[in-house]
Amino acid sequence: MLSLEIKPYVLDFKFSARTSRGEMSDRKVWFLKLIDKDGRFGIGEVAPIQRLSPEDVEDVPNFLERLCVDIEEIVTPESEEEVYDVVSKLVPPAIPSVRFGMEMAFLDLIHGGKKLIFSENLEKIKLPINGLVWMGDKNFMQEQIVEKLNQGFRCIKLKVGSLDFETEIEIIKSLRSVSEDLIIRLDANGSFQTNEVLFKLKELSKFNIHSIEQPIMPMQHEAMELVCNRSEIPIALDEELIGIYSSRDRVDLMQELKPHYVVIKPTLHGGFASSQEWIDLAEIHGIKWWITSYLESNLGLNAIAQFASTYSNSDEFHGLGTGGLYHNNITSPIVIDRGYFSYAKSSVWGDIDF
Repeated sequence: MLSLEIKPYVLDFKFSARTSRGEMSDRKVWFLKLIDKDGRFGIGEVAPIQRLSPEDVEDVPNFLERLCVDIEEIVTPESEEEVYDVVSKLVPPAIPSVRFGMEMAFLDLIHGGKKLIFSENLEKIKLPINGLVWMGDKNFMQEQIVEKLNQGFRCIKLKVGSLDFETEIEIIKSLRSVSEDLIIRLDANGSFQTNEVLFKLKELSKFNIHSIEQPIMPMQHEAMELVCNRSEIPIALDEELIGIYSSRDRVDLMQELKPHYVVIKPTLHGGFASSQEWIDLAEIHGIKWWITSYLESNLGLNAIAQFASTYSNSDEFHGLGTGGLYHNNITSPIVIDRGYFSYAKSSVWGDIDF
């Protein structure tokens, strides 16, 4: 017999974080404690964002309460494959953040409850990551750029589309002048209009841009196919992948749009099994990819980083540098240094008071 305990937790940002759907000063997550009959437990994290995640965040607590009842009839799975099978039966695909949290909790449980979700030796993990520059006014963005460069990041990711285009061109031009070897990624979060997107991409291409995520809003497949085909900057799909649950629809998307990259976010895509499917499809179709966190706490970030470490695409920079965003994040051995994600030798984790 299994039991499930739930702990709501509010993460406080160190600054007002602007997204394509507005500003956030804090965000609510739910920690899950999955306990077996012998008292062993695993921890998971449910971390949707209102208006960005496909599920209604207001419905999540009620679903978790029902899950506390359903879990009592479940026999503890013994393997990763059994975990994915159990969770797929417990949680509908349209609630991806809960699928992620439950997979994480089960995997932690069957691996001894030591936060070792996929790896037995965290000290061996060293992943290249991009330095994220948040939306804001020109001065705020330039301050972040200087900070990221001083911290040794070799790949900088800029959010674009919130300022006037000329100002953003100035910022990117200034950044490119630092070094021709610096990798610059852009993320438009769907902010470009379809009647201007190709012009803007042509102008941005003058600065040797590695890629741009989601230049136009999702669900405009004819327009996006044209953009992917004609853009002078490689296109990475992000929001376009959200809410695509069936394998057939995922294959059709890859074949129809033919993007250069896809961005994998386990919390948004329904956990690790679903993310594995996206990665497998991408590789079958010759599409490159990287993994990005979804502003989870250090607990969720830890699970996602270990998942990323199971793959060998070491030439891609993952988006895993979000652990320092909060005043009250969970204490962890995670280290971000000189553009790499790694772990300290002393594996110290903060307790969660369930």
